[in-house]
Amino acid sequence: MSRRRELLALGDARIDVIVEGAGPAIVLLPSSLRDSEDFDALAELLAAQGFQVLRPQPRGMGRSSAPPVGMTLETLADDVAGVISQMVQGPAVVVGHAYGHWVARITDLRHPQHVRGVVVLGAAARQFPVGMAEALAVASDPSQPEDERLAALRLCMFAPGNDPRPWLQGWHPQWRAAYRQAAQHPPKEQWFGRGNAALLDLQGAQDPWRPAATRREVADALGAKVTVQEIANASHALVPEQPQAIGAAVAAWVRGLDNPA
Repeated sequence: MSRRRELLALGDARIDVIVEGAGPAIVLLPSSLRDSEDFDALAELLAAQGFQVLRPQPRGMGRSSAPPVGMTLETLADDVAGVISQMVQGPAVVVGHAYGHWVARITDLRHPQHVRGVVVLGAAARQFPVGMAEALAVASDPSQPEDERLAALRLCMFAPGNDPRPWLQGWHPQWRAAYRQAAQHPPKEQWFGRGNAALLDLQGAQDPWRPAATRREVADALGAKVTVQEIANASHALVPEQPQAIGAAVAAWVRGLDNPA
């Protein structure tokens, strides 16, 4: 499957976009402090199923401009909308993994004309379970001992039997403060219970960030527009754990937007 990169000008910023395939557009947004290279396998699967897959690199990653002072989730959502506006004829389905799902949902709220559907992958509970953020801080810090990082990855990111070693690499901890600050604006209480487009909530069946009691909290907040689906043998990392299952679920759901039962 052919793959190319484009560097888009969005005002004063430059956004690096990986592009594959042709057809209805799907935009993939990665999790915190990681870049869109994480989606290699998933992007290839979706492109092979007849979709155009766009992967904007987050601010500070790839050739994208560094995070600006005062960056917010709205800044990141505006980047996504700008990519769709320049590269897609009409709206796109926006897929966000973990932190990326916040960006996807803010894009839907701020730019509904550019979003035909939202998919959230590994969305954490509204209130993070105890210990998860601390484990992620260790897992994402290359200065920590490898055995401690692997233990943290197994605790908070990978299901038993799934290999966490590939995620020892690929972190961008130099932007931790910028992305942590951005996540506070707008506050979650302002957007969590709001949404425009239909939404697919894909959850790892063994994701400790999403305890059983919270599995339907997005559906409870947004109502019938939400479809909840679990992915077996997957935790919070989800994307590297089960790319084929995710690809099949996303493709089927997107096709259903045009052909509702």
